[in-house]
Formats: sequence, structure tokens, C-alpha cells
Amino acid sequence: MERRERNVIGGEFVESKADKWVEVHDPSTQTVLTRVPEPTNEEFNAAVEAAETAFKTWSRTSILTRQRVAMGLQALLRENADVLASSIVLEQGKTYNDAQGDVLRRPQVVETACGITGNMTGDKLERRTLQLPRHDPLMDYSSGYMYGNTLVLKPAERDPGAAMIIAKLCQRVGMPPGVLNVVHGTVGTVNNICDHPSIKAISFVGGDKDGKHIYERSWIPEIAERVKALKVDGGFEQGADLGPLISPAAKQRVEGLIQSVADEGGKIHLDGRRIVFPCYEKGNFVGPLIVALCGPTSKEEIFGPVLVVIEADTLDDAIAIVNANKYGNGAAIFTQSGATARKFESELNVGQIGVNVPIPVPLPQFSWSGNKASFLGDVSFYGKQGLNFYTQNKTVTSLWRAEDAIGNKASVDMPTMR
Repeated sequence: MERRERNVIGGEFVESKADKWVEVHDPSTQTVLTRVPEPTNEEFNAAVEAAETAFKTWSRTSILTRQRVAMGLQALLRENADVLASSIVLEQGKTYNDAQGDVLRRPQVVETACGITGNMTGDKLERRTLQLPRHDPLMDYSSGYMYGNTLVLKPAERDPGAAMIIAKLCQRVGMPPGVLNVVHGTVGTVNNICDHPSIKAISFVGGDKDGKHIYERSWIPEIAERVKALKVDGGFEQGADLGPLISPAAKQRVEGLIQSVADEGGKIHLDGRRIVFPCYEKGNFVGPLIVALCGPTSKEEIFGPVLVVIEADTLDDAIAIVNANKYGNGAAIFTQSGATARKFESELNVGQIGVNVPIPVPLPQFSWSGNKASFLGDVSFYGKQGLNFYTQNKTVTSLWRAEDAIGNKASVDMPTMR
């Protein structure tokens, strides 16, 4: 039986009346896993209206009540970690171990969101938010609903599974109807999101020729030998280090960018484009690649298993290369010199820096800090800065005269928030 994803509107999983559907494939086998709708305008507007209606009560619900919902969701996330990880592997092509690491971080994000009460003293919350494509919606909306917002989530059309599982968990934990709504789709839904006047904030997560010959370093052959030992396979296979890319288009793009390296004078030290698996003949597999660049890939994000080598004579030259790049998400240095690490930290113009850490993703309590072309907007929705993203400031100036005071009987009851 054909499986089709539903929208979530006002707490109900609703069949779409769409006449166009997008297939979701297993990138290892090209098997159709499910289909997601291009929602009608009426369905999209209904989701926004449900969020608006829920906002009237949720924004005035006590922080303690929101915390109870979040803590319940955290427990359900731990109970369903294997289901979430499996969904990520099937739809994205990640390995199972990598997906488990993703899922492990999610309860931590919720836990951090539960600790926001100390940041909210004296603030009144008046904002609705909306999330855009992401396989991992908790990174966005945990802080959103804790700050009293209601949300409309559009999962990435190629991997909606984790978002739909989490939507079901939110329903199980007792999140009020309309606080979290889900609408699927592609460009049309994104346009509706950007244009709708009731949506007050959007978060989105979820790529020149150098003209210089790149000399081979003695360490490249050693790295190549180690990279060759990486196992490329289906995400559920034991010992897999790399899985397939998410779509045939993604594979074609990576292969095209790598071809540009050779076409423009660079060198391909390790070429994984022709990797073939008898068990996954239709899979979107690209094996590991090591390239020395003289092409546009130095200015584009590849989104593939590619190690890009650009030679620099000095640390200053290396920093200049990174700073000249239009992107500013993250960079890492491996060194045993504290002075070198300090110089790298201070002078590099990127938002997230790792020292002897290959992927410098901050823990949930710290704000995401990518910059330059890696970030659009002025405030991050993640970590401490999420307070400013998900709230609207209001200043109240009051004057209370002592002679206007009215005497009341003293209350001896324990004060509570309801």
C-alpha cells in the first residue's frame, strides 16, 4: 500500500488534498519510502490559523507548564531513539552510528531549553515563529515553544520522517493542539512561509579559480591511504563510515564539481566517483575524494565526502585563505602549539572554531555562530541568543503612588503559577 505523509494542523494528522506529491527515496536503493504533499493554499493557511489560535493561550501559559511538556518530550525522545535514528538512515543516507549521535544530542537540546527560566525574568513574550526544512527540527523549535511561541514546521521534503515522529511524540506528551503544526511541500510552501503576514520569524538550517599551482605535500599519500580504509556502504551495514548522498541530483552535483577540478588544472589524489555496490546498484554513492584545487569548488560548499587541499606556506597565509572565503560557518586547526591555536582563534573570521576538534559544533547551551555567507539575519535562534530571536521586547514604565494603595487581608498561601 502506498504510504503518504499527512500534514499536522491543530493537533490532528490530516490527509492532504494535494494533486502533486514528492517521492522520498532510500538513497541506498532508490526504493520509494513515502510521499509528501505539495499542500494546497487552504491547508497552509489552516496551519497558520491553528498556530495563531493556539498562541493566544500558549503564550500566556506559565513557564513551569511548558517545562513539564518539554521534560515529557525529552523522555519520549530517549525511548524512541532507535526509531528516530533508523528514519534518519533510511531517508538521509547517514550511517546508523552517525544517526544515533544526532539523536543523542536532541534530548540535550530539550534539556537546555528547559533551563531558560532564568533568562526570562521580566520579559513578556509576543512572537510566533516558523521553521524551515531540516531533518532535525528540535534544534530549532525547542527554544521556540519554551519561549511561548507556536510553530509551523516545514520538514525537508526528502527526509520528513524524523519530524513526523517528533510531531507524534509531541502529541503523546500532551502539547496543546496548534502549538506545533507541520506542512510539507517544496518551493511553494517556502514562498507561502516567507509571504504570510502572521509569521513573525523564520529559522532555516538544514556552496574562482585560484590560479595557483598546488604542490603535493608528503602527507597527502598517507591521508589517502587512511581515507581508502573508510567503508562506504548502506547506512545500516555494520562498520559503515559513509552512506549515500541524499539524492541522484546531489550525487550529480558533487561529481560535476570534482570534474571541474581536473578541468581547471587541479589534481584528484583519490577519486571515489566510480564506486559501485552490487547490493545497491541504484544507490547515490560517492566514495571519499581528495582533491587539490584550482577551481570554483574552493568558493562553493560541496556537500559531499571530499577533502579539499590548498597549500599555504605559513599560518598567516592559511588564515588569509580562510578569511577570503565568502562562507564563515566553521574551521578547525590541529596543532600541539598553544600559541598557534591562540592566533588561529583570534584572527580567523569564521563563527565556529575547533582546536583539535574536526567538527566544531557547539553544545546546545551556546549559540550557533556561523557568519558571513553561512548566515542570514542578525540573531541566532540557537542557545542564549534564542531568547532575542523568539521574543519581542516590551518596556513598561509605571508610577504607583503610596496614597493609592488599598489594604487587603494578608495571604498565607504558597504562591503558585497557574
